[in-house]
Amino acid sequence: MVDFFQLRAARALTGLSQAEVAEVAGVSIPTLKRAEAGGPIKVAEETIEAIARALEKAGVEFIPENGGGAGVRLAKRSKRK
Repeated sequence: MVDFFQLRAARALTGLSQAEVAEVAGVSIPTLKRAEAGGPIKVAEETIEAIARALEKAGVEFIPENGGGAGVRLAKRSKRK
């Protein structure tokens, strides 16, 4: 599962606003803010997944924990012919 650090980093990489990500993910801005804050108020796993999918559509790739820590990067774009 994607964590709140990854969500914040992914949105920063894309340059999208919270409003833009929330709209694509189908969640409210306050819900997105809670998801990015990672505080005591929990956000449903399905909501986190919807936000992650919206960020993936924007070109982000989430990297799972692999001994070096979880991360995020811009996905490699395919070259046009």
